[in-house]
Amino acid sequence: MYQKMLVPVDLAHIEKLDKAVKTATDLAAHYKAEICFLAVGTNTPSEVAHNPKEFEQKISVFAEDVSRKSGIATSAVAEIAHDPAVDLGKILVSKADELGADVIVMASHVPSVADHIFSSHGGYVASHSDHSVFLVR
Repeated sequence: MYQKMLVPVDLAHIEKLDKAVKTATDLAAHYKAEICFLAVGTNTPSEVAHNPKEFEQKISVFAEDVSRKSGIATSAVAEIAHDPAVDLGKILVSKADELGADVIVMASHVPSVADHIFSSHGGYVASHSDHSVFLVR
């Protein structure tokens, strides 16, 4: 049913991704699917990486680590954006199409009052993508 999963990763909050990554690896194992981890960063130095090359290396190491631990085939994509917080939803939808993903598995947060006014990234992706979207809380 699924052959390629797109899993967005926020490298600044790796510790909050365990449940989403576990869900993705379980689904990938069941369907014998590949996981493509996508990280969106900036050209400017951040707490995660000093430059885009280092950012790309970090998402690659993350994907290799998940593959080694789970036995699932993984790949990694680093996308550089002017303002990731603003552009993230559009980038995720676009990259899912570009990469040929069948499903998007992403971490989300418990909705709050602000989410009724401003769309969350997960809400945006689920509303604007033709792909199946698993939001993991």
